[in-house]
Amino acid sequence: MKGKSIFSLFITLVVTVVLVFLCVFGVGKDSKTLSMANIKLGLDLSGGASILYEADKADVTEEEMASAVSLIQGRLDRKGWTEAECSKSGDNRILVEIPGVDDAEQAIAELGQTAQLMFMDMEGNVLLTGSDVADAKKEVADVDGNGVTEPYVSLKFTEEGTQKFAEATKNNIGKQIAIVLDDSIQSAPTVNSEITDGNAMITGNFTPESAEELAALIRAGSLPFNLNVIQMKNVGARLGADALETSLNAGFIGIAIVLLFMIAVYKVSGFAADWALIIYVTLELIALNVFNVTLTLPGIAGIILSIGMAVDANVIIFERLKEELLNGRTLRSAVDSGFKRAFPAIFDGNITTLIAAGVLFWLGTGTVKGFAQTLMIGIVISMFTALVVTRIIIKGLMGVGIVNPKHYGLRIK
Repeated sequence: MKGKSIFSLFITLVVTVVLVFLCVFGVGKDSKTLSMANIKLGLDLSGGASILYEADKADVTEEEMASAVSLIQGRLDRKGWTEAECSKSGDNRILVEIPGVDDAEQAIAELGQTAQLMFMDMEGNVLLTGSDVADAKKEVADVDGNGVTEPYVSLKFTEEGTQKFAEATKNNIGKQIAIVLDDSIQSAPTVNSEITDGNAMITGNFTPESAEELAALIRAGSLPFNLNVIQMKNVGARLGADALETSLNAGFIGIAIVLLFMIAVYKVSGFAADWALIIYVTLELIALNVFNVTLTLPGIAGIILSIGMAVDANVIIFERLKEELLNGRTLRSAVDSGFKRAFPAIFDGNITTLIAAGVLFWLGTGTVKGFAQTLMIGIVISMFTALVVTRIIIKGLMGVGIVNPKHYGLRIK
């Protein structure tokens, strides 16, 4: 029994060391995957520009908004702002966040207001523009007639665009017509015959995702509305760094106080809770990497709140444990009963908070969503560490001979 307990504690220690190593150094010399350094920081922590666009048209459809988001994200990528994010905010607004940019007005000027979609021949002459396209969507069919289906993009032109496209294809049989969006060639199919029905297809080595993306970009190029800037703000890099440093210092001090308090009040049980809390923090940081969460100041608040809930769960368990000891149960029986009696209260409390966080994530935007994300992740992990990891550690410590009830916080007057 003692050997089994020692082995259990040893495995838990090894897992803890591995998790800490991953958080500090990550995987890969350059990428540092899963490390703290690999966590994406929001503008309030890293500095940058935030721009809020609004469509100048009422009753914008979901498809149109998705196309606009795809367009702007593509522009951000082509400008080299690979860390920038573009997301829908509300029904008709789009939020663009660009880390590392100090001048929001300059970013707006570089992004521009509307898309420029063109169909060009090999000599660079413009044959059609985005205004001539009525619709574009991803399709899957046997394009080559060889029995193998593949994704492609189907185009539907306007009445005027149909006439232009018929003339363009007639004059360029055997040649390529390039589809250009914002000066970037998206595709350059070869014309096989004159097309007069107003329909066309773009084939190539598409995946379902890339075909959908290209269709979205083409739809975006022919959006019937402009995007107006209604809010822009700059966050200095120094200010963001100061906010991050202050938040981390506050978090470290708070966790240190909690660790000391748990040991002082609950002795061995407190040590087990502290050990589980260290595992919790490492799992939380790794989860932020895995789920690609952008960490913001409200997100840090969500993490700290979930740490408090993890500690609260342990407190409930240990108080139940002490009650069982006072009722005359043996330590082993008291531990089993304490965890069993504490579970309903812990589960109900965490589930209600999880539901509230889910509603915030569903209805919220921006930093509110970031807070909800970290809180939900933290709640799930905290339940695991409090109910499973803490129990494993306490059972292991009991198995190696630490069985005096006083060592588990019991005080008999």
